Amino acid sequence: MAKVATGKKPSRSAYVCTECGADYAKWQGQCDACGAWNCLSEVVLESATAAAPAARRGGWAGKVDAPQVTALREVRHSEEARVPTGIGEFDRVLGGGLVEGAVVLVGGDPGIGKSTLLLQALSQMGATLPGLYVTGEESLAQVAGRAVRLGLPIDHLHALAETGVERILEQAVAMRPKVIVADSVQTLWTESIGAAPGSVSQVRESAARLVRYAKETGTAVFLVGHVTKEGGIAGPRVLEHMVDAVLYFEGESGSRFRVLRAFKNRFGAVNELGVFAMGEKGLREVPNPSAIFLSGGSTAQPGSSVMVTREGTRPLLVEVQALVDSSPLSNPRRVAVGLEQNRLAMLLAVLHRHGGVGVGDQDVFVNVVGGIRLQETAADLPVLLAVLSSLRDRPLAEKTVAFGEVGLSGEIRPVPNGEERLKEAATHGFKRAIVPKANAPKAGAYKGLEVIAVERLSDALSAAV
Repeated sequence: MAKVATGKKPSRSAYVCTECGADYAKWQGQCDACGAWNCLSEVVLESATAAAPAARRGGWAGKVDAPQVTALREVRHSEEARVPTGIGEFDRVLGGGLVEGAVVLVGGDPGIGKSTLLLQALSQMGATLPGLYVTGEESLAQVAGRAVRLGLPIDHLHALAETGVERILEQAVAMRPKVIVADSVQTLWTESIGAAPGSVSQVRESAARLVRYAKETGTAVFLVGHVTKEGGIAGPRVLEHMVDAVLYFEGESGSRFRVLRAFKNRFGAVNELGVFAMGEKGLREVPNPSAIFLSGGSTAQPGSSVMVTREGTRPLLVEVQALVDSSPLSNPRRVAVGLEQNRLAMLLAVLHRHGGVGVGDQDVFVNVVGGIRLQETAADLPVLLAVLSSLRDRPLAEKTVAFGEVGLSGEIRPVPNGEERLKEAATHGFKRAIVPKANAPKAGAYKGLEVIAVERLSDALSAAV
């Protein structure tokens, strides 16, 4: 029997790793690129020639110009013009403001404040930059109700309840907004792919359409992303490579404070930090973040030490707490919240070997106050001082701050930006600072702050307790 021609080309498929974005022609159990198991998802491929008609059906036809090779010395370049969002902490994390044509992925736990922050930013920029809030999870009545409840100016706010990318681009071409918020990217779908909304292929292709539109028209686009149980943004990892910036909203359950952190930013510093407080009128900026990360009471209590960490371009005072107690288990527990657990185990071994303090039969719990995650080695010395203080049940001297990396041979290594850290401690009234010798300033550099320079772990322990 002769086959009947349907006029449609058979669709081709590939298998994409949801962890690293690597693609394969056929399914396999393990990704060769990152080593993850059972992470390959089928993606329906679409040729570039098929994508152009679909874009035109959506009301926008991207310009296709012949590529040209250009010498870099002939390319004109300048600093990216930045537009303030009206929220200082948000601008800090973005790198100083919003860049034309930037695509920003914002992730976080449900209810942490992603939609509230972007709605506030759109209302602040509405007078100068027309914006479009695209909602795929809520009705227009819910969005309007939130804006009124937060007391936002809604005269310049425009919203669209739609999940089809082609129709979203139609409205964008007609309205010509300068900022688009897509809440959320997992609800979007495109007619060119037959997969269900939220699948890997739909998320990737929908995001690619919006990224292409942003770059061609100079429109800034915010994509709101769901998170997995592990805290990462759900969907293909390749999505993070497609955008210009990846921001994560963090916060402890039950706490009103929120931390916005940049994990990727082509236009600013990585690991930059913005601090907010959630209230009845939405998210409010915290002008002095160091104050909220301290206990508020006297720090002169056993098991507590204060360090100066650095997040992006900002030094922050953070309290580190430790609890050391006799363990009824044959294998004592090592629990770290806000700190890498393997590093805690390594530091305890250094404390025993080079500090003469053993905790092999003790449970050790370490917590960083305020939900901050310490990712730098400057936390080594404060962690060990807090552990020693708890073990001996003796508090550190009041108004003492410390920072420094502890080496495996017991040496105290310097950390970057030591002067800025000491200046932050002096500004908040601290009297003593235990720091690496290489970070010690000249005598009398900071009035009212006694700087104790140490080279070995044993010297730091003697100076502290």
